[in-house]
Amino acid sequence: MTEAGHNWCPLIAAAEVEEDDVLCVRACGRNLAVFHIDGDYHVTDDRCTHEEASLSDGYLQDDTIECPRHQGVFHVPSGKPMAAPVTQPLRVYPARVEDGQVWADIPE
Repeated sequence: MTEAGHNWCPLIAAAEVEEDDVLCVRACGRNLAVFHIDGDYHVTDDRCTHEEASLSDGYLQDDTIECPRHQGVFHVPSGKPMAAPVTQPLRVYPARVEDGQVWADIPE
């Protein structure tokens, strides 16, 4: 779905991402992490900014994700690094649910 200035990509059926869980999806040429936290959906890059590691394999607690490789922690909604060794923020994409599908605004 294309809107002026936006590139909304369908990612996954909302029902497939359980509450307090994260899944990796490949969409729009990227590996993305889709989080379902407190009834809201969040989408980030799936790759840790510190080293090559899939965040969807990490430990989700409340609204933070811990990288499985070196235990760096990110705040999911903002992408802000919360614990060493991560220092670079995680890329976060606007997300919405429409007709039971999670969509993210992914730049082309």
